[in-house]
Amino acid sequence: MLSRSVQLVLHYDGARFSGWQRQPGERTVQEVLEAAVSKLCGEPVTVVGAGRTDAGVHARGQAAGARVPEKWGASALRRSMNAILPDDVWISAAFEMRDEFHPRYSAISRSYSYYVGTDDLASSPFRRTHELVWRKALDFHRLEAAARAVEGEHCFRAFAVKGTAPERDDHRCVVARAGWRKRAEGGGLVFDITADRFLHHMVRFLVGTMLEIGEGKRAPEVMAELLEQKDNSQVSQPAPAHALFLERVEYPKDLYLETE
Repeated sequence: MLSRSVQLVLHYDGARFSGWQRQPGERTVQEVLEAAVSKLCGEPVTVVGAGRTDAGVHARGQAAGARVPEKWGASALRRSMNAILPDDVWISAAFEMRDEFHPRYSAISRSYSYYVGTDDLASSPFRRTHELVWRKALDFHRLEAAARAVEGEHCFRAFAVKGTAPERDDHRCVVARAGWRKRAEGGGLVFDITADRFLHHMVRFLVGTMLEIGEGKRAPEVMAELLEQKDNSQVSQPAPAHALFLERVEYPKDLYLETE
């Protein structure tokens, strides 16, 4: 049967998911998507994600790919899937891709944001579920200095869960951009980071360490020192998952056959 390769751009609220990857007896984003597309196609369809977000992590730009029967155009598939998906998952866009497209291996960059609420309204039930409520004073300049230290190519073994990448893996990532910004609306801060790849818990370890630097518990210079470490024994505790968003996954333009 003839088929086509489709990329799905996903929004999801991670609160009620046990992460992206399919797991027996658990509700996951992959499982929910596969159930929907398989129902429409009348046959089992595998959905592959650009990355495996942890339990509680959200997305506004996760990318996933599936091979579907040729009768399903990208736009029609998006409309039909959105009609049957649960209300905590939504497909914002769909694109027909070349056959060589792979959601994970074809990606050239991924971008995450982490939200820290520092104002009183951060405790609102409409914000605290998607922001880390932070009551201690933070020095913005110290945060910025810490973020600049991770830009470029580094080994991030100290900022990863041990054992989640093979020992032969060099744990090197190229960070194109890392920085903090003050939110224009409401109060609080956001950490934005773009890299070619990310290790397990990497962003959360980075944020946890930078927050301790921002409140004065650690010196900004510790970031450079940690990048030289062989394990994560000296890193701060990872920041909670509920304030982390996968914002965007980028692919080479020539992999797109059509745009929605």
